[in-house]
Amino acid sequence: MATSQPPTEMSPAHEVDLSEGKVLIVDDNPQNLELIQAYMESLPCKIVLAQDGAEAMTRIEAERPDLVLLDVMMPRVSGFDVCKRIKQNPATRDTIVIMVTALHELGDMERAVESGCDDFVSKPVNKVELLARVRGLLSLRLLKRRMSSLLGKRPD
Repeated sequence: MATSQPPTEMSPAHEVDLSEGKVLIVDDNPQNLELIQAYMESLPCKIVLAQDGAEAMTRIEAERPDLVLLDVMMPRVSGFDVCKRIKQNPATRDTIVIMVTALHELGDMERAVESGCDDFVSKPVNKVELLARVRGLLSLRLLKRRMSSLLGKRPD
């Protein structure tokens, strides 16, 4: 009786195609925005940019990103407030939010969690860490969307 061996690698049919994903990068500092965008270019997803929280909200409505890389300290609308709005809106609440922050105080981290963020990346941004977190969380988001579609639910 022959026994089948488990596959050592995932077949292409089971891999997540990150080119289906859309990532919004939000930072009021043009150098930070450019650096994170350059880091993200190695991933096949679509990249959208916003230069502050108010512009981010407009882009979120228009573009419906799967994941947002969100600076915390911004003029007009802070990252905390943007995150709260994303998570309180039924149409966007499943959007993954990764806070990109130079804040390291426990109170700031608690405030970020209370606003609904899914993860953190500290500044200065480490490229390997950023890409690993984005790749993992974006894959989960796309898988969830695929499952909702297969089950006949309206994808967010």
